[in-house]
Amino acid sequence: MEFPRYPTRREIVIRKLVTCSYYELAKNYAFGGEHHDFWELLYVDKGELRVQTDRGDFELRQGDLLAFEPGQFHAAACNGSVAANVFIVSFECRSPGMNHFRRNRRFRLSDDERGLLASLMEEGDRAFVPNTVRHPGPLLARKPNAPYGSEQLFVTFLETLLIVLIRSAASPENRPPLPFASAEKQEAGLTERIIDYMESHLSDELSVERICSAFSIGKTRLSLLIKKTTGCGVMEYANRLKIEKAKEHIREDNYNFTEIAGLLGYSSVHYFSKQFKKMTGSSPSEYANILKARLHKRL
Repeated sequence: MEFPRYPTRREIVIRKLVTCSYYELAKNYAFGGEHHDFWELLYVDKGELRVQTDRGDFELRQGDLLAFEPGQFHAAACNGSVAANVFIVSFECRSPGMNHFRRNRRFRLSDDERGLLASLMEEGDRAFVPNTVRHPGPLLARKPNAPYGSEQLFVTFLETLLIVLIRSAASPENRPPLPFASAEKQEAGLTERIIDYMESHLSDELSVERICSAFSIGKTRLSLLIKKTTGCGVMEYANRLKIEKAKEHIREDNYNFTEIAGLLGYSSVHYFSKQFKKMTGSSPSEYANILKARLHKRL
């Protein structure tokens, strides 16, 4: 018996990528603007960003995504008081479905959509060489040791995100995420409270024992919760939080390195610098210079 074949429809098809970049911007970053013949998505992962287009201005904050259609002028700047982390992906796509993103479609991403975008960013990090001021090069370059299928998976995540955004815009009532099962919801809430506690006690001498005491849980459970959410151990994650906060202070330029070291509970600026370089590959001063070099460059 011969089985009939069903030709599937593909509503969004991306054939070529142009850029995939994640930037940490200083609070006084400003770029005069550009336009190009491909699509671009700009996502604010942290902080705030002002975007000017020839069809209006936008004040973007964490969790906002803005689409620029081909030929659309756009400029960007931080607001002078808050630094920003942004993710940008640009690509060629001639699918009619992309008409949904014309005229500067702005999206406030749901938890599910942010999770999908996080997967996109992670796969982009696996697939492509980072393009930064410190490591200049082609806008997009393949990592020689990229995992099998990483580029295809990246494009799949991107196409999926675009389809999900089109659906969400068409049916706003579908935007709320599905509820967790009761036990999962409780666990997620506990993990969130633990992380909030860690973030608000960065200047203290955090320890596994202190966190366990604050939440009346055992070391094993604490380790499992943090590992499940962050992929690393408790103290490793605490150190990451400190360095991320240090980078934020450097970008906002409100404190010198000695003051930052004190704010984050480091015993000395020397030890702070050593830990910073260990975690980022750059010393605090090198990181500050990278930010200065990028102040007026394109995203």
